[in-house]
Amino acid sequence: MAIYQEILFPHLRTSAEILDLCCGTGQIAAALVSRGYCVTGLDGSSAMLAHARQNAPGASFVEADARAFTFDHPFDLVLSAFDSLNHLLTQEDLAAVFRCVAAVLPPGGLFLFDLNLEEEKESQGGSFDLVAEDHVCIVRSTYQPLRRFKRYDLTLFAQNDAGAWERSDLTLTQRYHEVETVRKMLLAGGFSELQLFDARQDFGPRRRDCRIYYLARKSQVIRHARDGSTTTTASPEKQAGSLA
Repeated sequence: MAIYQEILFPHLRTSAEILDLCCGTGQIAAALVSRGYCVTGLDGSSAMLAHARQNAPGASFVEADARAFTFDHPFDLVLSAFDSLNHLLTQEDLAAVFRCVAAVLPPGGLFLFDLNLEEEKESQGGSFDLVAEDHVCIVRSTYQPLRRFKRYDLTLFAQNDAGAWERSDLTLTQRYHEVETVRKMLLAGGFSELQLFDARQDFGPRRRDCRIYYLARKSQVIRHARDGSTTTTASPEKQAGSLA
């Protein structure tokens, strides 16, 4: 949460309404609730949400698709953490998420998310493992440079209550979206005051995360009655600090 303390929390009011988009098992939601925020978590996996409700009993949770969700009340902030949006494999899907987010934010509302970046070493693929007393996880990765797809094949061995080992397999795919493309999509989707943070450069030399944090504010559209033209600005009453 140290990064959020630096770039996000100074912009939020006390008891802000937060949507944790792609909330997973609820660790971020729990941390936000502990800070006094009113949190709603959204995820497309009922299994993930079952864990989230245990991990963050002070939050509320909704099962829905991040590309097609609505709420009947606005949020001060929509947050999507842990490169969740890298799992959207097309620009159309990413744009759909941006539209849904804009629809649940008031003018001046904030949107923060992070995306993994493509690195030269990604083309090499690789593998790693995690070993504990009651579980073992093996991860094998491959990369498709033309499509900018990174595939992760996970094999998990875990001990059940009887002490027997059980195997499960899972495949995850991420796409590396170009920074300039994402920036243009946000601006076209009604966001302004866009600020980007490179985890390797902006948060100290010990950070090795190859990711970009995007912080944007929803624009306010002012319509001129005579000619129908519009201008876009940020809502001054919602600003808690400059994002320039």
